[in-house]
This record gives sequence, structure tokens and C-alpha cells, in this order.
Amino acid sequence: MSDVPTDNDFDPVTIGVVSVSDRASAGVYEDKGIPALKDWLGRALRNPIRWQERLVPDEQEGIAAALRELVDEAACALVLTTGGTGPAPRDVTPEATLAVADKTMPGFGEQMRQISLAFVPTAILSRQVAVIRGRALIINLPGQPKAIAETLQGLPERGAPGVFAAVPYCIDLIGGPYLETDEAVCNAFRPKNAIRPPKTR
Repeated sequence: MSDVPTDNDFDPVTIGVVSVSDRASAGVYEDKGIPALKDWLGRALRNPIRWQERLVPDEQEGIAAALRELVDEAACALVLTTGGTGPAPRDVTPEATLAVADKTMPGFGEQMRQISLAFVPTAILSRQVAVIRGRALIINLPGQPKAIAETLQGLPERGAPGVFAAVPYCIDLIGGPYLETDEAVCNAFRPKNAIRPPKTR
């Protein structure tokens, strides 16, 4: 038997991915948010992932209902949303997210805007938030696939870590599954006393 861990040696995790868009949810154009989220997470995590996907219009109660269902019924440990975080009248994803929150995690939004400011000054118009509901972490991400990857992965060459580096330990602290990342994509940080050795068969 090999002592080299495989993906089957890590805890399975249920992840919710939510794309908020009036036009994509109506079939006017193809949604690109959910594929972008799944692509990055699929490369970053070594855990087997059970996906829960939701494509919803820009309606606050509908978004909030989807978030509640993903956490309370589908038992997602992590929920990532994309879209609906700007200042336009129908951008209500942050309001819906805050409405289902037990705790807010403002550091995520601060860092996401800091990363985006390296590219565009309008990053200050973004209103992404992150919250805890039960034993799940919910994070609002930008709407563009390129910005999703930049926000999650960060800009190592500029000394700006991505927000996902803090996600596994956050989920540890709220009682969720132990997430193991591929260091080539995302080098997650944990204190030494929180690091578990990988399971071996």
C-alpha cells in the first residue's frame, strides 16, 4: 500500500454554488458563473465534492431562500455566490446574504476589494460580504470568471493572498469538514496545531 494520499483519502464536502443573474436565469444567455466557480474549486480542493448548483434571478428573497436551503437542507459547508454585488438597484446579493447570517466576516470583503483594486479603481463599488450561517461559510464573489479566480487565488507576485487561503481554517473553526487544498493552486493557512496528517489506506 502506498503512503501517498489520494483524493479518496480526504473528507467529502458539499459545496453550494449560486449564480445570481436575471438574464442567465431566464435563459437569455448562458451562465458562466457556476462553471467558473466549479472549475476553480475543483482544481483547488483535493476533497471529493458534492455540488449543489442554483441559478437565480436578482430578487432578494429568492436569493436568501436559496442560501437558507443550501445550508439548512442540503448541508453545504461552503456556499459561494457570484453576481449581484454592485451598486445597481437590482444588485441585492449582499442584502440577501446578510439577511441569513448568524455572524458577519468582514475581512473577506475587505481583501476581495483590495485584490480587485490592483486591476480597476471601480473595485470600491463592489459590496461583497461573507457570513456564517450555522456551520457553513457563505461568500459573495465577483461576477466575472477572471475576477472569481483572481479573488480566490490572489496575486502572489504582488503579495496579496486570495481569500480562499483562509477558508479551510474558518470552516474548521465552525465545525465543518477538513478541507485539503492543492498547494499548486491555493496554499491554505492553518496554525501548526490545526494541521491534520493525511489519511493513508
